[in-house]
Amino acid sequence: MSLLQISEPGQSPQPHQGKLAVGIDLGTSNSLVCAVRRAGPVTIGDDELGDLVPSIVHYGENSTQVGKQAVPYLLSDTENTLVSVKRFIGKSRDDFSDLSEFPYRFEDNADSLRVQTRQGLVSPVEASAKILNYLVERAEQQLRGSIDGAVITVPAYFDDAQRQETKAAATLAGIKVLRLLNEPTAAAVAYGLDNPEEEGGDEDRLIAVYDLGGGTFDISILRLHRGVFEVLATGGDSALGGDDFDALLANWILQQSQSTLSSPEQIRGLQLKARQAKEDLALLSESPIEYNGQKLTLSREQMNQLIDPLVEKTIRVCRRALRDAELETGQIDAVVMVGGSTRVALVQQKVAEFFDAPLKADIDPDRVVALGAAIQADILVGNHSDQNMLLLDVVPLSLGLETVGGLTEKIIHRNTTIPVARAQEFTTYKDGQTAMQIHVVQGERELVQDCRSLAKFELTGIPPMVAGAARIKVQFQVDTDGLLSVSAEETTTGVRAEVAVKPSYGLQQEEIATMLKDSFEHATEDVAARSLREHQVEAEGLALAIESALQADGELLDAEEQEVMQLALEQLRKIVDSGNLRELQCEIQHVSKLSESFAARRMDQSVREALSGHKVDEFDSTTDT
Repeated sequence: MSLLQISEPGQSPQPHQGKLAVGIDLGTSNSLVCAVRRAGPVTIGDDELGDLVPSIVHYGENSTQVGKQAVPYLLSDTENTLVSVKRFIGKSRDDFSDLSEFPYRFEDNADSLRVQTRQGLVSPVEASAKILNYLVERAEQQLRGSIDGAVITVPAYFDDAQRQETKAAATLAGIKVLRLLNEPTAAAVAYGLDNPEEEGGDEDRLIAVYDLGGGTFDISILRLHRGVFEVLATGGDSALGGDDFDALLANWILQQSQSTLSSPEQIRGLQLKARQAKEDLALLSESPIEYNGQKLTLSREQMNQLIDPLVEKTIRVCRRALRDAELETGQIDAVVMVGGSTRVALVQQKVAEFFDAPLKADIDPDRVVALGAAIQADILVGNHSDQNMLLLDVVPLSLGLETVGGLTEKIIHRNTTIPVARAQEFTTYKDGQTAMQIHVVQGERELVQDCRSLAKFELTGIPPMVAGAARIKVQFQVDTDGLLSVSAEETTTGVRAEVAVKPSYGLQQEEIATMLKDSFEHATEDVAARSLREHQVEAEGLALAIESALQADGELLDAEEQEVMQLALEQLRKIVDSGNLRELQCEIQHVSKLSESFAARRMDQSVREALSGHKVDEFDSTTDT
């Protein structure tokens, strides 16, 4: 009898045949899929359509077009052609002040941002799934096999909701997600900076990833050591990118040609003229512009003067990121340039001067992220078991929960390396409390009302005890994809509740940047507001405790003493409502001192009740033994 053959662990029946894995950059304007071949990571495309796929989906009568095939419908069938759906990922209707700026018919009377198309209601997740499915199908066609897994990149500033919905889109497209990878980290991988032999041997290297795209700007500071990528800090400005450069150039063209705009077509035409001029000046010293029958000439020097304030804004964000990483300028070993707008000469000049470090820009900045994702995917799928690459990203915004009084208690602080698990004990507020609502929030502000609500769940079955006696352990855990799970457990009984945080909407980079900016600008008043709220909670708890004591043992006080105590409690409540911190502190001290005698009498009574029916020598004998 012949022996049956068994393949190698994790491999196909054909010995040493590698699995197929891809890296996907799901972008706002363009998307891209890459894979590792024998010669290294390569983009996947064809001669007719190229490799960059416009992130556009058109819903026709009987078919759906994606990418360049959907471009012709942008003007001819606008309402059924979805563009830049990434901006809607993790968002709700309440996150937009005016939806009329978008040429879509959104679902009526709903929080979600589903668009009415010829094929029915379509969510951002479903539209993103169409793009992902298109990318995987073209990869399987080119690679001639089924994809075993994919690494999908996301902006470093994507919050939990946006990551969850990105992963949901991949699941809907039938893709096995090996990992969600932050875009700056992917870019560093593409340059082989994880290789100890690359510029620096075994020594730690500090890398800045400067990512300036069409609409957003991100900066990440990474420490690399023997294959370990540790993100030390991230920063960004979501209202800053190449589109802002184009807007300044477009205004210049309008002023020089003394023209006005009267239609959407004219606006789009002017934007295209400005963008073309910007791209020309990345290579040339002057760019000829024909607009509205006039011939203009824009020099690189003129463009630099126009965009210099915007470039300086990116440098200020870089300075803040270095401060968060506790580093100084000049300590950075190299700067990886990502995003099409980094082709602008002034950008390269300013970045090099600020960091005083060489720029890495020899890989196409539009493709570098997807190439890095492909390398990571090839390792995670098991094709390079000898590779030892560990990617440590960070939490972009602090995660915590709401405590009594609407205060935020941060459990995991921003810029904490993930994966991470943190736990903290809490207790009950009222006597006999048998349930507790856990409200998970995200943000840097001290009050819950200024942070973002992520999820709520209840822990029930807490044994009835006096206030403050129960011990509730709450644990936050963020996995390698940046996804959050929260659990709560009463330690004496083991009663437990947990939630995988899957909020119905999330934050975009602009909101995160705004939240960070607000936390800096309002730091002083936030501290004051927290101090006031803490004292208000203390006062309310003190009043509640005294009222409870009066109900139980009010007979220990005579009528006059009870009246004095009641008046003091009324005054305390008035000052709580007034919001005067100094007066509140004084009144808390006054009421506490006033209640000392009452508390002593209650204690004496408890001792007498405990001793009733016993002799002193009983306790003496107990002590002797």
